[in-house]
Amino acid sequence: MIHNLESNYNCANAGEDLHQLKSELASLRGQDAQDEEWQQTINRLENQISFILNKCDINH
Repeated sequence: MIHNLESNYNCANAGEDLHQLKSELASLRGQDAQDEEWQQTINRLENQISFILNKCDINH
């Protein structure tokens, strides 16, 4: 997970970052553990993916 996405995010890293985030998200969704912390992590990953897609004007 990327820990500090900010408005000055460098879109040159988007390809690698999106791949990493989507991998982490898929891995978490494949787990049975569905507690509060698990859900918060899922939400954060989804938000980070959305942020990069929007900031870098990437069509998903």
